[in-house]
Amino acid sequence: MNIPVASRLQHTSEYYFSRKLREIDALNQTGAPVINLGIGSPDLPPHPSVVAALTTAAQRPDTHAYQNYKGVPALRQAMAAWYQRQYGVTLDADSEVLPLLGSKEGIMHVSMTFLEAGDEVLLPNPGYPAYRAAAQLSGATPVDYDLTAANNWLPDLDALAQQDLSRVKLMWVNYPHMPTGTAADPAFFARLVAFATAHNILLVHDNPYSFILNHDAPQSLLAVPGAREVALELNSLSKSHNLAGWRVGMLAGRADLLQEVLRFKSNLDSGMFLPVQLAAVAALALDDTWYAGLNAHYQARRELVFALLDALGCPYEPNQVGLFVWAALPAGYADGYALSDELLRAARVFITPGGIFGSNGNSFIRVSLCQTTSVLEAALGRIRAVQPQPSFPSSAR
Repeated sequence: MNIPVASRLQHTSEYYFSRKLREIDALNQTGAPVINLGIGSPDLPPHPSVVAALTTAAQRPDTHAYQNYKGVPALRQAMAAWYQRQYGVTLDADSEVLPLLGSKEGIMHVSMTFLEAGDEVLLPNPGYPAYRAAAQLSGATPVDYDLTAANNWLPDLDALAQQDLSRVKLMWVNYPHMPTGTAADPAFFARLVAFATAHNILLVHDNPYSFILNHDAPQSLLAVPGAREVALELNSLSKSHNLAGWRVGMLAGRADLLQEVLRFKSNLDSGMFLPVQLAAVAALALDDTWYAGLNAHYQARRELVFALLDALGCPYEPNQVGLFVWAALPAGYADGYALSDELLRAARVFITPGGIFGSNGNSFIRVSLCQTTSVLEAALGRIRAVQPQPSFPSSAR
């Protein structure tokens, strides 16, 4: 029997890391285990109080039923209080914050709620591949906007304004930016809000990295005057609280827009496991010492990643924000795939080629900080064993 695949999948391939992990698994059967420096899955545990809250709630007999599609009031209130405390943004806990099963779920929910055939959606190049996949699955047409090192990985809004934007309904933005680690300041956010207002475009800001190695106060696009009218913001506890596998995210913004997203979401899932919701309440109540401790780990790891990149001769910006380090290729490589494949073959170390994030990433690689210092030291040793020391220091050091 031949069952044809739905046409909506014709432009959507399997996620790159899904394919690559199978290749790494196969290599692990043939020799020394591959050191995976590609995926940003936090390896550190949540705070003990968060695990205790989960355990306590899971032991109760009344916590295992289907849950409300919009989350329990305690979780929404905790999310609103966290936004007020950390970002200076006031949200109505009942109508302006929507808990999600991770922010990646929210990317699809927002796309399916607001986009359809005939619409265009602006996507960052380079940017998170899920934006493109969600746009294509919705039937909308993806339109790249360039991010380049020359413009500090910020969009040229003046150049964008000269394009035909009449069919653009939505624009994805993501700062601190993944994969480049670029932070955005309030002045840029204000210009972004003015741009969206002038062109009647819904901004969706994906904001999961604002607490990782960010020496400035965390920023929310919703803090900008006028942003509430044109913007929604996704956030996540995956990176900020080491809850990646627990799937806890949120969407914040205008009540009427969130109600439309809820209309789609309520037909797709049945709400988050109550003990996870109650544990998330505990996580959101943690004070700033939690974030300081988390960043101490990542700072030490980043220094080792810098040494690894120095060994490869890859220039990088040392003041990046987030869970990765973005670096340019040394001379002699056609693209990041070539360097990634060589390191996987010769050193059994996997790093991410920048091209998976878009054509503007072809000349770059990305290294994850989600490995212990001992593992990073082992990766550095393997690379030094197969890679001659460059005759020049990293240009950004």
